Amino acid sequence: QVQLVESGGGLVQAGGSLRLSCAFSGSTFSIDIMGWYRQAPGKQRELVAAIGSGGVSDYTDSVKGRFAISRDNAKNALYLQMNSLKPEDTAVYYCNGHYRRTAAGPTFGVWGQGTQVTVSS
Repeated sequence: QVQLVESGGGLVQAGGSLRLSCAFSGSTFSIDIMGWYRQAPGKQRELVAAIGSGGVSDYTDSVKGRFAISRDNAKNALYLQMNSLKPEDTAVYYCNGHYRRTAAGPTFGVWGQGTQVTVSS
């Protein structure tokens, strides 16, 4: 069974930094687009950043210039470096990935378990 396992959340003061990681476990043929989402209490889950297999990335406006998404294709891993954190960044962060089991097969999506990020003022 393919899973995404996350790590790296925690409590940090405003202006601080955190680095989130997630990695695929299980057998995959290829991994396509991956991304980080977040969900604050009482709000809908939103896309924070995404990155394609070739390394092209995009960010939601509120984190541009502060967050950096990256991936290590050899390790099937995804990272989110978060700098200059603000209290409004407080949320549960989820990684998401799309993969194929065979070259010609369909694409499947999978979510990580979520990790809490809390930024104190």
